Amino acid sequence: MELFWARGYEATTLTDLQQAMGINPPSFYAAFGSKEQLFREAVQLYTQTEGAPMTRALTKAPTARAAIEGLLRAATTSFRRPGKPRGCLVVLGAINCSDANADIADFMRDQRARRHTVIQERLRQGIADGDLPPTLDVYATAAFYTTIIDGLAIKARDGASRGTLQTIVDYAMATWDTLTIITPPHLDSR
Repeated sequence: MELFWARGYEATTLTDLQQAMGINPPSFYAAFGSKEQLFREAVQLYTQTEGAPMTRALTKAPTARAAIEGLLRAATTSFRRPGKPRGCLVVLGAINCSDANADIADFMRDQRARRHTVIQERLRQGIADGDLPPTLDVYATAAFYTTIIDGLAIKARDGASRGTLQTIVDYAMATWDTLTIITPPHLDSR
């Protein structure tokens, strides 16, 4: 998981993976079937472990605002953990793939789209709970905060300090009242 996280799918070779796991090629193929299958398992493990604090923050907070802020704060911590690669495997693991790896690019696009969907669901819950107006453009608001998360991952990978990432979150949350009061123009959700 950490090799893919640090290097990305295409830059991580089978030799790298076999050396990291201390296994030979026949054992690798017997255990995982292929590099692609191992990558998919690594992304699932990443989501269940490294992504868990972000998921908890989004789903356990009492209000939509607290949920979004908690998600962003958890991301800043996750993306800069000591001893771990910087950034986010889901955002950076396969952002540019050759045509030969189009299936991986599609898989990762779907993983990133899930985050957007989960944020939309939390915003809809906020509307149902009465802490967000029914006129809120859920798609656009989720797109905005998903873009903030993706940007945080890139900034972390580029070496931004935790303080810089926290300031970005402060600015993103400063827009909350504007986004939740004024209905922005609708984005094409297709």
